[in-house]
Amino acid sequence: MVLESRFVDRVVIDLRAGKGGDGLVAFRREAFVPKGGPSGGDGGRGGSVFLLVDSRLTTLADFSTGTLFRAEDGRPGGPNRRTGRSGKDLVLQVPPGTVVTDLGTGESLGDLTSEGETLLVARGGAPGRGNAGFATPTRQAPRFSIPGRPGEERRVALDLKLMADAGLVGFPNAGKSTLLARVSAARPRVGDYPFTTLHPFLGVVRMGPGNSFVLADLPGLLEGASEGVGLGLTFLRHIERTALIVFVLSPDLDIPPAAQLETLKRELGHYQPRLAEVASMSILSKKDTLTEGDCREALASLPAGAMALSAVTGEGVGPFLDALWRTVREAGSSATSSQPAPGRE
Repeated sequence: MVLESRFVDRVVIDLRAGKGGDGLVAFRREAFVPKGGPSGGDGGRGGSVFLLVDSRLTTLADFSTGTLFRAEDGRPGGPNRRTGRSGKDLVLQVPPGTVVTDLGTGESLGDLTSEGETLLVARGGAPGRGNAGFATPTRQAPRFSIPGRPGEERRVALDLKLMADAGLVGFPNAGKSTLLARVSAARPRVGDYPFTTLHPFLGVVRMGPGNSFVLADLPGLLEGASEGVGLGLTFLRHIERTALIVFVLSPDLDIPPAAQLETLKRELGHYQPRLAEVASMSILSKKDTLTEGDCREALASLPAGAMALSAVTGEGVGPFLDALWRTVREAGSSATSSQPAPGRE
């Protein structure tokens, strides 16, 4: 499974709930009843706007920034105390991992993660009352009604934060996309130049019947990313939900693997201190380009448990996946068992 190329992870939209229907001023007009009483009915409630999580969606590409989404207005009341029809609710489908923020107040309205989860984002207007509802023994012929109330209006930001069991983190051209293509059905762009991956990709890694996990290939990280350098915040937003971080360290960059790891950890900590506590593992990529001596030397500079592999030849990939699967299960946050992940088949 692969994210579509038109990846959209932030949109700003306007929402308008329906207006409540107006109450009616009316009187009974029946044969042989010369002074019929009040009979104006109440209006219908305005439709509300809801967000609904659909795990088949992986981006916010169905939305365009600046679009106005409106629920239906309630209908006015009718004669003979007939209540107007309520407006239809508007239900907008969003992918798991969508965070909703009211831009008018800055308030976080919700963090939608589970299949079928709904969020009321704009409440429909209350219905108006017809004059029949105001009749009393001392006021038998009220000639007024109450109009329906306007529905809520909001401008909201929808921010998508990918939900994956493990995320590949590394400098541009470290070999993350090649590795994801090797271990899953995902086909991210692969090239020998920085920033081949401009958008996150998700791949489902299948270890056997009933055993699978979601691995994310995230845009390359540069020093200063926490301050917006390179793809900066575009990348870091998506690492927040990842249960396990896999640091992919390349031996053929200007910065040695150990220095790459130090920089990556520092940038993650600057962006979100909590990320320093997330489980992690380190791998040395492009093993096929190293001699045995150079490989041992590079691994010796990395934390215990670091592994070397070649996504091109497949050497070391099997042991890496076994270790990764064990670590994912130990983290106790496998999206395949606890909650749906975007695009799960």
